[in-house]
Amino acid sequence: MTFKTLNFKDGKKEVQMSPYKGEAMGPCATFNRKYMCCNVHVLKSVHNCPFECTYCFLQNYLTDGVTKSVDNIDTLMKEVREKISKEPQRLFRIGTWQLGDSLALEDRTGQAAGLIQEFAGLKNAVLELKTKSKCVDAVLPLDHRGKTVVSWSLNTEYIIKTEEHGTAPLEERLHAMYKTARAGYLIGLHFDPMILHKGWAEGYELLVKQIFNAVSPDQIAWISIGSLRFNPEMKKKIENNYPDNRLTCAEMVLGDDAKMRYVKPLRANMYRHLYNTLRRHVSEANLIYLCMERWDVWDKVFGYHPDSIEHLDYLFAQMLCRRFGLGKDPHPRDFLSQAKAFS
Repeated sequence: MTFKTLNFKDGKKEVQMSPYKGEAMGPCATFNRKYMCCNVHVLKSVHNCPFECTYCFLQNYLTDGVTKSVDNIDTLMKEVREKISKEPQRLFRIGTWQLGDSLALEDRTGQAAGLIQEFAGLKNAVLELKTKSKCVDAVLPLDHRGKTVVSWSLNTEYIIKTEEHGTAPLEERLHAMYKTARAGYLIGLHFDPMILHKGWAEGYELLVKQIFNAVSPDQIAWISIGSLRFNPEMKKKIENNYPDNRLTCAEMVLGDDAKMRYVKPLRANMYRHLYNTLRRHVSEANLIYLCMERWDVWDKVFGYHPDSIEHLDYLFAQMLCRRFGLGKDPHPRDFLSQAKAFS
């Protein structure tokens, strides 16, 4: 099958089903040992998405802007089964969101529904579908057996309106979250990227309140927090694609992972504010973590940091087993493929 090459924006207007090619499952591409990564795995089953978030890294990453969805789920799942079978003692978290939105195309592709039904039968893997859409109706009646976490990327209403063009409004995302929780799915929350704007503190406080009016903390699998970041070369892409945008005007510093971020004191202040707001609604049993931040930022925000990337992976597995009965109660040694031992 031959695909035409389109630019980043034009490629969003149509969807092409594509065959499985090469290796699809691997570690998150943002992995960097100088930063704390949650050790999630990703399944490259979606390529591009119909939305236009001004900060999206895909505008700098995609060389072929065509929106594609892998149509051969059986072949994808063969690779998943082969890889997770090599470490049966581990509980793998596997997401489909790295190169696109997990659910935005579901009405046209049915891919997520197929994956949900396949993951329902796996003993040591959990599927994460992450979205900024409201497209959940097709997956609500499925027998997911608790093996799928449906997550939302969330931001203040101001950021959704000014930076996340074409995505579902906050009210519609929250209603979709409510319906998904009612269908028994676990829910994931991703406050990433937090973006500095006038009234940001009050905006994120209100956002948290609205979320927990829609869903119980008891169904929250995990919560991530991160901030705006991008490669230096993407600065020009943002300014060219969205000339009226002001994101690139903020004071930023270059990290060891070659990404621009807000200065550390500002990031830590934003994280602490959101974390303290969340803790008024959720218990210590709810795992909250920072996405791609250094150990010292964890200390500034949470007062602790995991001993290693593998340790954080272990904390996920321990929490998922003890709170939701997923996988086996893990032993730390099962997660020490590359790092020092921890207690």
